[in-house]
Amino acid sequence: MFIKKSISCSFAIIVLLTFSFFAHSCGKDDVSGPSNLNLTITIQGADENNPYGDGSGIITCIAIAENAVRYAYKFDGGDLQESTNGTIDYTFFNEGTNTHSVLVFAYSSSGESISKTQSVRVYQSDTSDTLIFSDEFNTDGSVDSAKWLFETNPPNNGSWWNGEKQHYTDRLDNAFVSNGTLKIVAKKEQYTFAGSTKNYTSARLNSKFNFIYGRIDVRAKLPTGGGTWPAIWTLGSNINTVGWPACGEIDIMEHWGHDPTKVSSAIHTVACSGVNNCPDVRVGEKIVSDYAMAFHIYSMEWSSQAIKFYLDNQLLYTYSPPTKTDDNWPFTKNQFIILNVAMGGDWFNIDPNFDQSAMEIDYVRVYQ
Repeated sequence: MFIKKSISCSFAIIVLLTFSFFAHSCGKDDVSGPSNLNLTITIQGADENNPYGDGSGIITCIAIAENAVRYAYKFDGGDLQESTNGTIDYTFFNEGTNTHSVLVFAYSSSGESISKTQSVRVYQSDTSDTLIFSDEFNTDGSVDSAKWLFETNPPNNGSWWNGEKQHYTDRLDNAFVSNGTLKIVAKKEQYTFAGSTKNYTSARLNSKFNFIYGRIDVRAKLPTGGGTWPAIWTLGSNINTVGWPACGEIDIMEHWGHDPTKVSSAIHTVACSGVNNCPDVRVGEKIVSDYAMAFHIYSMEWSSQAIKFYLDNQLLYTYSPPTKTDDNWPFTKNQFIILNVAMGGDWFNIDPNFDQSAMEIDYVRVYQ
């Protein structure tokens, strides 16, 4: 009796396993994992005389794998950087000739992945490593008044431009330093200033420092919530004499909470600005899915010939009109830095459930 039962159970198990294997093998959800991952790395300007490149430190990586729908890279063990098509540009800033590691992942539609690591030797001739301004935000409390000015007076009849819905204040409620970072906090609250009442508050900090040519690095985490509009940007110091956009505006980072995974850069000039609805204003758009959970380095490199935008040292866009005029290249005079979080705008609404959120900044550094 025991033997018969055992045989019967064994037969049932075999039948069940056979059916399960057949169903899995023939099912529509069966997706092969990625395979045959190849990585090609090209060093900018490399030739027989300059095997490690032209000194820019820029490389182009192209990854191809079978059954892969997306890719991601790590350079020298840094943060993971996404690439939908497997191609990415990256800049190394270590001065001299150095060996770097490039790790690439290829993912299938089911989430399976394979990876490959490759070394590359790159020459970097100019790292712009003279630090001429910085704020590391290491002292808890109020913002350093020797370095920053709170801009609180609304210039547009009690309001700010672009249809923004907030008042900027100089209160600790809206801007303060704690645990090594600056917090700029946008809040839902009724606030009256200069005879105008708004339902939101935030802060806008202008640097007292201004400069011409160099590189800005800002390491930041961005706020969440529909209606938030954080920005890291610069304006011409001559704005009060020539006006906007003749002074020139460089938007190193802009983000909109209603379209949360996108960050963008922008250039505003007389030739092309938000006022004349120029389609080329917004440049260097990038998908950043962990914008609020992880710090990223937003950078701008400005020379007499070009303005380059970077995200985590990845080159996003270069602005360099071939023929430079006052209208398309006003960037021959000093600019100052602005950090702010606006609420709302002419073309998007604020989530009615928004309460408060902050842009958190680890440091601001300017090199020349």
